[in-house]
Amino acid sequence: MAAARVVGAMLPLADATRAVQEKRYLKSNLDFLGVGVPGIRKVVTETARIYDGLERDSALAWAQALWREPVHERRMAAIEVLRRYVGTLQPADLPLVEAWVREAHGWAYVDSLAGDVAGTIALDHASAWPLIDAWAVDEDFWVRRSALLTLLTGIRQGRPDYARFERYATPMLAEKEFFIRKAIGWVLRETSKKDPAYVAAWTQGHLDQMSGVTFREAVRRLPGAQAARLQSAYRKPAKP
Repeated sequence: MAAARVVGAMLPLADATRAVQEKRYLKSNLDFLGVGVPGIRKVVTETARIYDGLERDSALAWAQALWREPVHERRMAAIEVLRRYVGTLQPADLPLVEAWVREAHGWAYVDSLAGDVAGTIALDHASAWPLIDAWAVDEDFWVRRSALLTLLTGIRQGRPDYARFERYATPMLAEKEFFIRKAIGWVLRETSKKDPAYVAAWTQGHLDQMSGVTFREAVRRLPGAQAARLQSAYRKPAKP
């Protein structure tokens, strides 16, 4: 079975010292083997070659079998499986992604599930957006963060959705949660690589609402003159 093969291939790569350090860094209650992301990806890639030509249902079953056990590397490998077969996934698979986001509660899993998996599904299938729109107003801030990060795929492919970004991000500017503030800034930073004028204008229009972390990310990749102008105009909140 593919999941068992992945786990078996990861065991020789395990590092107990790394496992302790990563568990502490991620503040996770999962078990850790101590295998780095490059090792996990290599194992998934090699296993995928053995099971060449997997269809959607088989890929989903493989990913779910890996995710089922509360082990960090298994869950990272499950996400890698979804990433590898994301072109076969459908909007009907987004509830699974959402369930994993809710269970994960951590950027190490959420960011790839949203930015790589959900974002690609939505870009390929317009019917996915109503569910992601609902994520943007969910009570769980990791789900709200996921809504923002789904926009990254389109931005990187030159197909930004500015209207949707504004609809998601503007209400979230008032939030105190660091991971929301960072996500808004991250989306702006990525956008600025292709459309700095849009980012400069949007940032200028929301200076009085932006937290320090959002602002710093927004201007990080802007041309020097634009960044300097915004920095001079920005009034840093008392509690960024």
